[in-house]
Amino acid sequence: MKKVIVYYSLEGNTEYIADKLAEALGAGKVRLVPEKAYADKGFAKYFWGGKSAVMAEKPALKPYELDTDIEEIIIGFPVWASNVAPPIRTFVSENRELLKGKRISAFACQGGAGAEKAFGKLRSLLEIDDFYGTAVFFDPKDRPSEENEMRLNSFIEKLR
Repeated sequence: MKKVIVYYSLEGNTEYIADKLAEALGAGKVRLVPEKAYADKGFAKYFWGGKSAVMAEKPALKPYELDTDIEEIIIGFPVWASNVAPPIRTFVSENRELLKGKRISAFACQGGAGAEKAFGKLRSLLEIDDFYGTAVFFDPKDRPSEENEMRLNSFIEKLR
């Protein structure tokens, strides 16, 4: 089954998991990059990122390539204010037809909480009943832990 990991990463945590998944699953990767970068430090990071997520903004993305013959898509994102990061919203909006009928899984990286709510919002955005698989990681690059490794291994096994 041809798999691709589509992800947005601000601080590298989501990219860290995307890299591990791609290697373990032999999957391709598509990194989403907004035309206008989000602040990655201080108050501005939380204020503008949170506002953008809560307001369901869809930022313009730099060009990316996505094969049309993929069968499974794994979407990865950081949790912002209990929402998916806005570049994921743009991706779904731009690829609604391509996503229909695909096996879709998702993973979220967070420092606090809100992933389950974010998964619910992503399901609604995708107009699906459920994901094939989900996983939540707690700052996996910045705060490695045995718990994150166990979750990653379990997620990989589910997706094989």
